[in-house]
Amino acid sequence: MHDSDELMREALALALHAVGLSEPNPRVGCVIATPDGRVIGCGHTQQAGGPHAEVMALRDAAGHGASVAGATVYVTLEPCSHHGRTPPCCDALIESGVARVVMAVEDPNPLVAGQGAARLRAAGIDVVTGLRASESQELNIGFFSRMERQRPWVRLKAAVSLDGRTALLNGASQWITGEAARTDGHAWRKRAGALLTGVGTVLDDDPRLDVRLVETPHQPLRVIVDSRLETPTAARILAPPGQVLIYCAQPDEPRRAALAASGAEVALAANTNGKVDLNAMLADLARRGINELHVEAGHKLNGSFVREGLVDEFLIYMAPKLLGVGRELAAFGPLAQLADSVELRYTSITPIGPDLRILARPLT
Repeated sequence: MHDSDELMREALALALHAVGLSEPNPRVGCVIATPDGRVIGCGHTQQAGGPHAEVMALRDAAGHGASVAGATVYVTLEPCSHHGRTPPCCDALIESGVARVVMAVEDPNPLVAGQGAARLRAAGIDVVTGLRASESQELNIGFFSRMERQRPWVRLKAAVSLDGRTALLNGASQWITGEAARTDGHAWRKRAGALLTGVGTVLDDDPRLDVRLVETPHQPLRVIVDSRLETPTAARILAPPGQVLIYCAQPDEPRRAALAASGAEVALAANTNGKVDLNAMLADLARRGINELHVEAGHKLNGSFVREGLVDEFLIYMAPKLLGVGRELAAFGPLAQLADSVELRYTSITPIGPDLRILARPLT
């Protein structure tokens, strides 16, 4: 038998199975338990258009011949109350005869935003909110960002030496960090709805920018910032599987047509300087349903993201080696005084093989 906290932790563990699967929907886990804490049904969100966590848990209970009448539902996000690609989860729970719903956090989607809980209460179901809320929100940090700010959560990833170099002056960077760090980096790629790089990296490194080192149900959207449409039509990043979106500032119809023939979509997002407008790009990616944007770019584009205050989180793999003169993580500045520095707070520092994985967020 389990107490409420254990059951919500189990629901959160189930929600992790939706990473890389449920986009653009949030990652949700659900556990149904008897009043004495015996688990009778489990589920997590499926692919977009597929069943939500609550429905999967109800099906699981039915499959085991268990009655959910009078049971308690532990779910990591407020049950939906609107008709999207699937019917409202609230209706399924009400019809099932459950007595109580414990949800971690309210859904930030304006189409739900408390209405799910209200409908459950109106049907006589006891609703409790707030159990392990911060953990659920962290798991869906991109979904919350898209719903509340109309832009994805931007995570900038880089591999650096102890002296902060991402490459030698000649551009050589493979491999600064070890195999374990590279595999871990692919797990973070899997989290993202889109992976982004700049045309400079495409020309210099010809990356695939896909998820290879961990299993994934599908490949994230690959995005290239390419103001003048210089991406070669034979670039490896354009190869299937997965979709490619190129943002440009100076459209060239023959180049656009050639890239479209290679499988890429080209979108215009120009600023007054003839460069890609990063803010407009982020707003467009949000409209396309991107929750987390994973940036793996060179020092110039990284610098633009930092300078414009668009990085929500830094994912840095630091190797125990010194490279001396080389390329920096982000080219911006120079600053006139230390008070102008971009101040961060460490959220975690974790050994990954011989390297360190550092997560840091700007001070707000």
